[in-house]
Amino acid sequence: MTRLRTVACLLPLAALTLAQSPTPQVFGYRDFSQQAKWDKSFMAVPDAALAGQHLKTLTSAPHWASSPEDYATAVYVADKFKAAGLETQIVPYKVLLNKPVKIAIEAFDADGKKIMSGPTPEHVDPNKFGGDPFQDDPRILPAFNGSSPSGDVTAEVIYANYGTLADFQQLAKLGVSVKGKIVLVRYGENFRGIKTYIAQQYGAVGVLIYSDPADDGFFRGDMYPRGPYRPETGVQRGSIQFLPIYPGDPTTPGVASTLDLPDSKRIPVDKLENNQPSIPTNPLSYHDAAPILKALGGAESPRDWQGALPFTYHLGAGGTHGTPPKITVHMHLDQDIALRTIWDVEGRIPGTDNSDDWVVAGNHRDAWVYGAVDPNSGTAAMLETVHGLGDLLKQGWKPQRTIVICSWDAEEEGLIGSTEWAEQHEKVLAHAVAYFNTDVGVAGPNFDAAAVPSLKQFVREVTKEVASPKGGTVYDQWKADQAAPPPTRRTRRPTEATDSDVHIGTLGSGSDYTPFIQHLGVPSTDIGSEGPYGVYHSVFDNYNWFTKFADPTFVYEQQQARVFGLEILHMADADVLPYDYQLYGKEIVGYLEAAQKQATTKNLTLDFAPALAAANRFAAAGTAIRATQSTPPANPTTLNQSLRNAEGALLNPEGLPKRSWYKHTIYAPGEFTGYAAVVIPGVNEGIDAPDAPRAQSQLAALTAALNRSATILENANKEAAK
Repeated sequence: MTRLRTVACLLPLAALTLAQSPTPQVFGYRDFSQQAKWDKSFMAVPDAALAGQHLKTLTSAPHWASSPEDYATAVYVADKFKAAGLETQIVPYKVLLNKPVKIAIEAFDADGKKIMSGPTPEHVDPNKFGGDPFQDDPRILPAFNGSSPSGDVTAEVIYANYGTLADFQQLAKLGVSVKGKIVLVRYGENFRGIKTYIAQQYGAVGVLIYSDPADDGFFRGDMYPRGPYRPETGVQRGSIQFLPIYPGDPTTPGVASTLDLPDSKRIPVDKLENNQPSIPTNPLSYHDAAPILKALGGAESPRDWQGALPFTYHLGAGGTHGTPPKITVHMHLDQDIALRTIWDVEGRIPGTDNSDDWVVAGNHRDAWVYGAVDPNSGTAAMLETVHGLGDLLKQGWKPQRTIVICSWDAEEEGLIGSTEWAEQHEKVLAHAVAYFNTDVGVAGPNFDAAAVPSLKQFVREVTKEVASPKGGTVYDQWKADQAAPPPTRRTRRPTEATDSDVHIGTLGSGSDYTPFIQHLGVPSTDIGSEGPYGVYHSVFDNYNWFTKFADPTFVYEQQQARVFGLEILHMADADVLPYDYQLYGKEIVGYLEAAQKQATTKNLTLDFAPALAAANRFAAAGTAIRATQSTPPANPTTLNQSLRNAEGALLNPEGLPKRSWYKHTIYAPGEFTGYAAVVIPGVNEGIDAPDAPRAQSQLAALTAALNRSATILENANKEAAK
């Protein structure tokens, strides 16, 4: 207790020391001196110990979306918003969720002998390394996959590695068919829903997804509770909604699922197709998967498909071993699929001058079980951000632009709370100047971020102002961490190395920025602080794990609250919107050049000339507007409107082929990746197919979007020069 209190007191002093250094030149401000004073006042407020108290309260019970415990967390967050002076409301939606009634999985060897019966409850020895005080709560739901249908199937098992498109293609080349089979795949490499998406296209009748110790278990380090990695019975839950088709409530794509929405506006549950799987899927621990894998016959798996369990992995069919013994699995999943109420929490601080230009920030609150890291480390930090903003309000500060801070619900089931809210506020969000996201706020000490290119420099500047618990600034430690050789640094975000500074990831999907940037074109960022986090989506992602392995003194919670808060403050009060279209243009030119090389490799004849010309025009306009932003007109209102409209112009109203909900021409989650971004997705996915007419059509759509955006920037430059 003394140590925590001491560290919590020292860190604000470090932040104040940084703020007392000479006032920096910050992009977007004519004079940063007044903002520096507000920053200094703000950063003195977020408190490590209070963040820890928030986390302890929020994770005191399992709080799956729509549960009574989930509503209790909404009330807690709303109370903190109100106490800080925010105009607060709890916003309900009615959405489709499945809840497990019965999950039973059995495996039998060739002689019909039962070799596994599960799922085995998640449990560690209570007498070793402190055990786990949360594992036996009767409110914990059986491990299940969101969006899985009910099912009762018995079939032979085939092992398909990570279940990527390349893995299924490899099986086909090896002469192994999954048609009519249950596919056993391991977590990793792609979004879990894509594993089922591909498996059902190849004719599988069921999917089991297990956590291999090679990926987040003993192969990585000591298992929980001795270390941070997944123990033998640990299970990764998660949604298998087909996220790359569309997120949100499955029954209302493009429409907010408000409580008063008539049924006639919903897709009937028995007519759902596009983003819901048709075959049952369930997660397993490696404790339960191991007997199946060990018994599989057939050919040895390709050697890079071998995990860390102590036996050779086989495919279960085909190969040179003749007819293998048939290992069969019986899956019985009974799901209660119904419309259920979820609760977003919204807090507003009205703007004084540009009240329609919202700055939106958010983090989800629901969890598969306790969710200490994912997501409530983010919620705890966000609440301390709100604490700091509330203190500024008491000092007389008022933002120029309206600030809207949201606690999303049902993110885990498919980004539902954020998507429904964004769809409900689509018109006003056309003017929103930014969306700032955090999700896994703190899993360890290594800061990481992803952003649309126009906000990469913005994120860097914010992190240069915040003290790191490791010394220096967050930016300093971030840069040092990225310079460290693998495997010291492991990040979940792909990065673009077009610029020579700290690399910032590309926004794919898997968190609540998705509806903002990829559906509505709101410039977005996502921040977190990472570490050796092996208990993702399991019972063991709880307060006990967090205080042992993530952030025992909550100083990284404090750090994240400050970074998140400065993002909000700077965007709310900047004179000129700090978008960097110069870097944006440079990256898009790089994307097109890479796509052109890929097309050549695939022997596709495509005309890239118009798109490259448009990209270079956009880049030139970005360079020119960057100079104008540095010396803006006395009244920058028109300039700011043009800067915001330039991002919106990159949307294609028709959306992407096969998934029209996604409208951004530069970024989308990949159809066959789910989490990872595909840049210039229409073009690249047309090339990958390969489908030359589709790729050429998408090049035309991209060209039109880039020319639209370039025209806006060029006209803004001319107007500013008058």
